[in-house]
Amino acid sequence: MRRADFFYQLPAELIADRPLPRRGASRLLGVDGATGALADLRFDDLGSLLRPGDLLVLNDTRVLPARLLGRKASGGACEILLERILDDGRRVLAQARASKGLKPGARIELPAGATAIAIARHGDLFELEFDRAAQTYFEEHGSVPLPPYVTRDAEPEDRERYQTVYAEAPGAVAAPTAGLHFEREALAELARRGIAIERLTLHVGAGTFMPLRADEIDAHRMHAERIRVPSACVAAVAAARSRGGRVVAVGTTVVRALESAAAGRGLQAFEGETDIFIRPGYRFRVVDALLTNFHLPESTLLVLVAAFAGRERVLAAYHHAVEARYRFFSYGDAMFVTPDPSALDAKARQP
Repeated sequence: MRRADFFYQLPAELIADRPLPRRGASRLLGVDGATGALADLRFDDLGSLLRPGDLLVLNDTRVLPARLLGRKASGGACEILLERILDDGRRVLAQARASKGLKPGARIELPAGATAIAIARHGDLFELEFDRAAQTYFEEHGSVPLPPYVTRDAEPEDRERYQTVYAEAPGAVAAPTAGLHFEREALAELARRGIAIERLTLHVGAGTFMPLRADEIDAHRMHAERIRVPSACVAAVAAARSRGGRVVAVGTTVVRALESAAAGRGLQAFEGETDIFIRPGYRFRVVDALLTNFHLPESTLLVLVAAFAGRERVLAAYHHAVEARYRFFSYGDAMFVTPDPSALDAKARQP
């Protein structure tokens, strides 16, 4: 398939520039992947789409204030956008934009007297070495890395709103945005109604905003992201299967983590990296339903949703969302998507 097969027209005014006053006030578009039927709902209606016995899986990653502004020793401006912190705690992978580029050995002067040295380049990313613990430095001096389609500067409110209420594990540079709609009270109410809730971690990288670059989507290569699927999550999936409940992924990051952990001999606890690229033709081993936001045209995330529910049905849903004036992208509205039955791996889904 080609990149152009995942294009749609989006008026700029439908891109949500700010969050709504209340997290749960978003709209929710129901999409039936088997029939293409659509339902215009509110996010508060999510409980009516879930059943007692279902399992809701959340991504508990916490967004770091991952954007820094500095200067090269030569005086040119340099912007750093963290991708991830490497194991020694001082080296990072990052996008770096600098006047006249950035070469290995270049020294970057940062606020509060910190410095970083460009060690090497790895494709689109630079390996930088800080003179101090990187995570602490970003927490103290970084700013919230709002997506590139949000044209305003980050504001104090974004430190809390560009974060899920259940965020715990620091390491992401972009929010798992499907989870931004949940309030603590809403999660507690779902639990009271018999919906099981479990967590995993995928630290979202800046590569999530990179569009498909190759005309043929099979030629696209994903940036690797760190994931942790704990044994408790694996057990919760098995328990949901045994009672006839569905595994409902809150966001494409949860889909990628679960499907990566199930790539061998069934779903197993896993901690490491994934660069899985889910596209039409993929057979889903774990996920039965998906809560997700609206994604950019020609993006890997839109391709994933199309693989789950069918390209034509998903693009028809997006066309409806545009006509109905839904709000798009990170601070926008949500979709609840059930699968095209042909996209499921029936053998792998046995209890």
